[in-house]
Amino acid sequence: MKAIVCERYGPPEVLQLKEVEKPIPKADEALIKVHTSTVTTGDCRIRSFTFARWFWLPGRIMFGITRPRKQIPGWELAGEIESVGKDVKHLKRGDNVFGYTKGVSFGGTNAEYKCLPAQRLVGMDPSKIGHAEAAVLPVGGLTALFLLREAKVKEGQEVLIYGASGSVGTYAVQLAKYYRATVTGLCSGRNSELVRSLGAERVIDYTAEDFTVNGRTYDIIFDCVGKTTYSRCKDSLKREGAYLTVEWPFLQKLIASISSKRRIIFGMAPDTTEDMEFLRDLVEKGELKPVIDRTYPLEEAVEAYRYVDTGRKRGNVVITIDHERESDQ
Repeated sequence: MKAIVCERYGPPEVLQLKEVEKPIPKADEALIKVHTSTVTTGDCRIRSFTFARWFWLPGRIMFGITRPRKQIPGWELAGEIESVGKDVKHLKRGDNVFGYTKGVSFGGTNAEYKCLPAQRLVGMDPSKIGHAEAAVLPVGGLTALFLLREAKVKEGQEVLIYGASGSVGTYAVQLAKYYRATVTGLCSGRNSELVRSLGAERVIDYTAEDFTVNGRTYDIIFDCVGKTTYSRCKDSLKREGAYLTVEWPFLQKLIASISSKRRIIFGMAPDTTEDMEFLRDLVEKGELKPVIDRTYPLEEAVEAYRYVDTGRKRGNVVITIDHERESDQ
């Protein structure tokens, strides 16, 4: 099968389209014929090894000392079941599913086929939700849902979404509105209309206004892109407000828990299919809209990674795989 392979750290050009061995599902796994996958900011950070200096050594231990330990990027997918392991009872060949990988380093979904544990897969009806829309739900959607629920977002609260036009941010705006909060989105001016269309009552152009000095305070500030800090945001939080982040500021959380009633919330979404089913159902009912910026065929993955590296993507970037074309070659 064909897959995108990253044999060394570096710019997008280190990625290569190669023939690799087709995986065989374990007893609790399903083999998926992948129709769509994604390119996330996390994939790009691992590929380029763009991390804080203090994380260099632990990062190399986690991801690979001299080159990535796992070499096929991608964490999300949607596609069709090709075969299942002997212990899988609720899925069968031909079922359409979407899901995601978890763990350290690359997840291996930028490929024609991928094996995943059955408990990480959710069924889908392509007539109600397309493969591209389903593939972009797990990483951004589950992250936004988990952190907002941990903050106990509720009707009437004031919520600021920092990075509202990104993958996590576009879901966070919509889910905060689903829970009847009042949303302020922070993004660049070119993305203001997108963020308003997702439900934000107010949009701040971060290039023109500093939200920390305008006198407004919020029940929740959600940094969806890891570009700010609790220290910078705390004066814009209400007395018992919550700061949500996709980063892992352990020390700041400890200090805040001692010195303030404000909370710092971060972490990884639990590994359950119920939340993916919840997000899928919202999409099918028209209450949640996955935002897809661009799509690229697998053969143009380098261009997809190059685009995500610009930091200007809106929502999600999708990789498509045309199995019919491959079978004709």
